[in-house]
Amino acid sequence: MSEVTGSSTATAESEFVRVCALDELPAVGAAAADIHGRTVAIVRTEDGNVHAVDDTCSHANVSLSEGELDGCTLECWLHGSRFDIRTGQPSGPPALVPIAVHTVKIEGDDVYVALSQN
Repeated sequence: MSEVTGSSTATAESEFVRVCALDELPAVGAAAADIHGRTVAIVRTEDGNVHAVDDTCSHANVSLSEGELDGCTLECWLHGSRFDIRTGQPSGPPALVPIAVHTVKIEGDDVYVALSQN
């Protein structure tokens, strides 16, 4: 698992926080970041899009950033739960509960994330 460190000066969950530079992310895959005490998976897809979702599998409480990325689907390494990184929806058992999706914006070479309220 890669880890990136955010330099946060924001205090409200809805504000954008600089998480990392684009070159700190894997070319394709996920890295974990701590944003206001919440662990988030920052995911870059093959087409270069960057997404952010909660890093904890809703089924087994393990890190999703350690799993495999297939297109826009992130698979939990422990039991194979799969989540759409665009919607947070699981694609089937064992996970049944979606994960939170956060808003990402890219400014220059920097990745910013605004946490969702759920």
